[in-house]
Amino acid sequence: MQEASERTVEGDFNDARFGYAGVTSRFYRRGGGFFVVTDGADGKPAEYRVAQTFGVDPLQQYLIDLPGGRKQALSIAWDTRKKRWFHLYPTERIDFRDGLHWTQPSQNWNFMCGECHATDYRKNYDPVANRYQTVATRYDVGCQACHGPASRHLEWAAKIPPKTPPRPAGEASRDFDVALSSGGTAQLDGCAHCHSRRATLTADHRQGAALMDTHLPALLTAPLYFADGQIEDEVYEYGSFLQSKMHLKGVVCSDCHEPHSGKVRAAGNAVCVTCHNAAAPGATPRVDTSGLKRKDYDSPAHHFHPPGAPGSRCVDCHAPTRDYMVVHPRHDHSFRIPRPDVSVAIGTPNACTGCHADRPATWAAETVAKWYGPGRRQEPHYGQALDAGRRGKPGAVRSLVALCDDRAVPAIVRATALELLERYPGPASLAALRRSLTDADPMVRRAAVTGHDGLAAPGSVEAVAPLLDDPVRGVRVEAARVLASAGSSLTPSRRRSLARALGELEAAQVENADRPEALASLGNLFLSRGDPAEAERYFRKAIALDARFAPAYVNLADLYRARQREAAAERVVREGLTVLPAAAPLREALGLTLVRQGKKPAALAEFAAAAKAAPDEPRHVYVYAVSLHDAGRGPEAIQVLEDAVRRTADRDLLLTLAFFLSEAGDRAGAEKHLRALALVNPDDPALAATGLRP
Repeated sequence: MQEASERTVEGDFNDARFGYAGVTSRFYRRGGGFFVVTDGADGKPAEYRVAQTFGVDPLQQYLIDLPGGRKQALSIAWDTRKKRWFHLYPTERIDFRDGLHWTQPSQNWNFMCGECHATDYRKNYDPVANRYQTVATRYDVGCQACHGPASRHLEWAAKIPPKTPPRPAGEASRDFDVALSSGGTAQLDGCAHCHSRRATLTADHRQGAALMDTHLPALLTAPLYFADGQIEDEVYEYGSFLQSKMHLKGVVCSDCHEPHSGKVRAAGNAVCVTCHNAAAPGATPRVDTSGLKRKDYDSPAHHFHPPGAPGSRCVDCHAPTRDYMVVHPRHDHSFRIPRPDVSVAIGTPNACTGCHADRPATWAAETVAKWYGPGRRQEPHYGQALDAGRRGKPGAVRSLVALCDDRAVPAIVRATALELLERYPGPASLAALRRSLTDADPMVRRAAVTGHDGLAAPGSVEAVAPLLDDPVRGVRVEAARVLASAGSSLTPSRRRSLARALGELEAAQVENADRPEALASLGNLFLSRGDPAEAERYFRKAIALDARFAPAYVNLADLYRARQREAAAERVVREGLTVLPAAAPLREALGLTLVRQGKKPAALAEFAAAAKAAPDEPRHVYVYAVSLHDAGRGPEAIQVLEDAVRRTADRDLLLTLAFFLSEAGDRAGAEKHLRALALVNPDDPALAATGLRP
């Protein structure tokens, strides 16, 4: 990030023009400044001065100062390699009404970018004035961004006698607050502060602190990751690296990357064969190399590609790239062994067909078997279990529970499996969640707490309550969220712990009060604490901040419904539909309020619209089918459900379909779908009444 100047601006501002979505933007210079005429928040063309450049290679974006202290990243960027303007959403039509427009919160630098692209950054958002007063020591990544305050380092440097030979890197901390050269958790968490997809819990970040004390890293959920953990959306490196055997064995970022330039320590395959070589590994003593095979990996005998050709580099197969921001290829840092057989099973990408795009995954799997032998990599992959959990496949619960209990599986995988178990109530799921509450990894403990939120089983409050005093903030605040309405059932000591953790939870949402998600979460928090007036205020604030945020309308309508204010509920949902006419949650919410007002035909039309807008969302299909059945259109309801369960074996869809079929006299059809559910989750309590077992 640099001030826009003749030295820093890479783009063509010589009266260049770029057309997109019916808008022609013009880039030019005037009086030493750089300007763009493009569509603003109202859709009308206006002139904007470029304040800063953002990035150098392979693309450069431009920051525009807008009222309220906002810095917005223009979505038209400069390709510094091909020397061309391009739009970051080339296959879409993003105009001023879209949440991805450059003037909207999704493109706001203060929230989205600043924390990782500035040193000693303070966002300083004022929710009352709806204004940023953002400050930083410097608007780039300086030494103190990673090492902490440097005052003691300056004192140390002043004591060094003149002409003293420099000591090797890593020999001493040089009195920085954080010495990262030794590697370990401190380094990985320090890098993950920026190199991860995560949410912020507090602005009080301290170098050397545990990541989950200040941030919540994302799990391997859709659409961020493919089911086998490969990168899909823009997730950076941390979540991938946690899945790698290298991480398990003690490798850290600086073993491969020079931390100050970010470049790999050696060119080509040299950085990999430092450890993976035929003679002896060259890893540092803290890396466990006991299971490392001694062989020549940098050879056609291993990779089966001509030297120097695509496929001969280690990263081609073990860390393939995916393009983000159109022109920026980034490596998947899970360093996985390619498994085209897994691609055949669950439809995930693989490195082989990533290059050989004209060949199917079956070809790649057969080729791997020919090269390495038919028994190569036949062991189950955790991606198959996660895929079964995502899609409701047979054996899903059994496989997910096995993952949760397997300590050889990366913690981020076990945590993801725990969150998936929330969909599948029953003794096996509950037992796995309970066991994981005491896991050594905070990511796993937090996921176990989250899982209890959807399984309202006896003893859950008592089981989760100790986590209110967890040493890691990220776990404590999740326990507070889950137990927010359970204070009266806790002991006095636990109530005090709940109050403290709720304070941390509220502070985390206030820190993110420039986002409608955080304001809606605050509304839900106050609602769970029995304060509907304050909840209403926050739902309204979320809508005022971003009128395109559908959940705030739905939450506010639900609040009015609970207070028997159906007319108000209908008004707020219709208000949302003026902005988001195709939003399935709003269509469904309108239908529900119309039902409660006795306007069932009109409600049915809304439920149909919701199901049509989001056919892969089981909730909307379920509500539509129930409404059809209630209207006396049973055969249509059954058809809607049968179409849906062919796409996903959702629990509610299967149970409802079985009930409708049984009611219609088709007991065999009902049992077929109950058996399908039993194959997914044989412990499902809904099956007990049927007496059916797989």
